[in-house]
Amino acid sequence: MMPTHLCCPVCRAALISSDNSLRCDNGHSFDRARQGYWNLLLVNKKRSKNPGDSAEMVQARRAFLNEGHYQPLSDQVNSLATALCQTEQLNNIVDMGCGEGFYTERLFQQLNEQQLPQQLTGLDISKPAVRAACQRTKAIHWLVASGADMPLPEASVDLLLVMFSRLMPQPFADLIKPGGHLLLAWPGDNHLIELRQQIYQEVRSSGFDPTAQLEGLFSCEQIKPVSYRFTLDNPHSIATLLEMTPHARRLTAEAREKLQQQPQLELTLDVNLGIFRRL
Repeated sequence: MMPTHLCCPVCRAALISSDNSLRCDNGHSFDRARQGYWNLLLVNKKRSKNPGDSAEMVQARRAFLNEGHYQPLSDQVNSLATALCQTEQLNNIVDMGCGEGFYTERLFQQLNEQQLPQQLTGLDISKPAVRAACQRTKAIHWLVASGADMPLPEASVDLLLVMFSRLMPQPFADLIKPGGHLLLAWPGDNHLIELRQQIYQEVRSSGFDPTAQLEGLFSCEQIKPVSYRFTLDNPHSIATLLEMTPHARRLTAEAREKLQQQPQLELTLDVNLGIFRRL
């Protein structure tokens, strides 16, 4: 399936699809990768040679998410998104910071089951993540691109999904149609608290509240806390969780070995899901 809703990352003109290429009227062209995604991240927009999650982090995240520990969270996201699509007749949906595609694919399946028409795009700055996402399904438009400068027309998106990614109020507002929605997920104070207590001498509350940062651009319609306990019952699951979180970078070798030698790890998922309407 060829995308029909993208704009050129160089000049912002509309991109027209032809065979396996995208081209704008100003002559800028982009070829589809053999895995099925479109790389619209310009070299001068990169802050490093390989921005975003590394291949190792992507592999760990995929292995962990495929075990189903976060499936109840995904179900709640799908429920909120489906309700919005039913009541607001939303059909152009973008998952910004889609990673390896776990949440995006499950949302796609849910909307199809409900026979809700939609055009779904998954976007991430990590090339290894988008390559992995392509292995989940080719029915979604997968893009390598920057969330700070998304190659989509202004005011073109009905619903923007942002799962644990960086909050960028103005780029989000530029992208979403007036009256459209932002569905945002961010960790609560007790998210993975048991893990953090074993890593840090002092565990501090982040105090993060996106409502204040979005004020003037979005109105908050609903905040739904999602909290439950789950168990990792083998060292491999514990290792993959460590590798997919930023906490792994702060671990000493001794602390890592101690964690991975545990036969099981009881954890708390504590996440806030917020629905914000574009003013």
